[in-house]
Amino acid sequence: MKLYNTLNHKIEDFIPHNKSLVTMYTCGPTVYHYAHIGNLRTYIFEDILEKSLRYIGYDVKRCMNITDVGHMTSDGDTGEDKMLKGAEREHKTVWQIAEFYTNEFKKDTEKLNIKWPDIVSKATDNIDEYIKIITKLLEDGYAYEAAGNIYFDVAKVNNYYQLSGKNPDDLKTGVRDDVELDKAKHNPADFVLWFTVSKFGNQVMKWDSPWGVGYPGWHIECSGISMKYLGEYLDIHCGGVDNIFPHHTNEIAQSESYLGHKWCNYWCHGEHLNDNRGKMSKSSGEFLTVSLLEEKGYNPIVYRYFCLKSHYRKQLVFSYDSLDSATTEYNKLIGRIKNIKTNDSDINNDDYNHYNGLFKEALENDLNTSSALTVLFDVLKSDISDSTKIKLISDFDKVLSLDLIPQEKKIDNDLKEYITNKIKERSEAKKDKNYELADKIRDELKEKGIIIKDGREGTTYEII
Repeated sequence: MKLYNTLNHKIEDFIPHNKSLVTMYTCGPTVYHYAHIGNLRTYIFEDILEKSLRYIGYDVKRCMNITDVGHMTSDGDTGEDKMLKGAEREHKTVWQIAEFYTNEFKKDTEKLNIKWPDIVSKATDNIDEYIKIITKLLEDGYAYEAAGNIYFDVAKVNNYYQLSGKNPDDLKTGVRDDVELDKAKHNPADFVLWFTVSKFGNQVMKWDSPWGVGYPGWHIECSGISMKYLGEYLDIHCGGVDNIFPHHTNEIAQSESYLGHKWCNYWCHGEHLNDNRGKMSKSSGEFLTVSLLEEKGYNPIVYRYFCLKSHYRKQLVFSYDSLDSATTEYNKLIGRIKNIKTNDSDINNDDYNHYNGLFKEALENDLNTSSALTVLFDVLKSDISDSTKIKLISDFDKVLSLDLIPQEKKIDNDLKEYITNKIKERSEAKKDKNYELADKIRDELKEKGIIIKDGREGTTYEII
């Protein structure tokens, strides 16, 4: 496997610290709002990476955090607290906001066939871990207390800007509009490890600490959660390119200062999804979510296919026209696969190994999903046996996760009884001309993946 390593700014051979297990950490969502499809492009790339590693023979242990406290809107230490912003917007508690949007994020990942990581941990469940790390950083002179808060001193570490390639002068107040002057900091780039003096009067997420009641900064959570569940040596850390600075830069500084050795060998970042206005975000233009795409009639898996046609390190421009084209291509692909005749012909091992080898080569070449899709189409065009084709397509889909071969869904007796009763209830509603109730029952079934069809022989259903 060859991967582009942001830390060294080049493609490198991937060599895990422990040959028997790859440890992988991916930055999770800040659960204050729905994820937009730009966010989800990064999670699709990370999903492909994990599945590719498994496909070529590695065991993978993947961990992801859920940010439910401490993330400021500037991605640094300035601006509003994202969780408080969500709570104020919806007139709910921050705990209710966190639970609701965590569940919504998981639903979106399921619709996109993104595997839920082996370990998912909330920031608020690991406060003791952060306190342990911050205490040692203070003892070793890497952190300091000022104006009631605990800061990390970036001047104490070498190569602080290696990951980002930034220049310290770029961070001076006045050079960038998003930099606010914090007079308590020794250096402009210093960052908060623990807030004891909050700038928010309504901050409700607070915990006891050796420095007083407060809450952790955003950056400390990923270091704490990663080391707690994956150990002191991390193979791969992923995220979007907007995480490179300051978030991942600060993670490296605090983690290696705490551990006393190199922490993570490979840093992999996915590029932005853009629209005609530039980088897609929650605050500009139409707020594009998976649910909105569904409302407009798009299959979420088509969006996954759209992303896989491009390399994860290239900016991708979204438009409905491009999604329409992807829909047409995807439907043709599924149609061609359905037309493959299922028979009892033997699988030709030489043919299988040839095309499977090409597929693995594409994945091993820094996750070249476009080339991997080309191999899939080459299989369809080839004259190899149908059984060999089906076997290859089925195995490729362990990585691509495009629902290439429909799986038969078993219906237990309880589900069958539920569907039957609902169809009867809907039929009675239609007889009574209560079409609003009939539509409601149809929509309720659709939400559960049950499509009902009215025909001459009566109402039938299909599980999708």
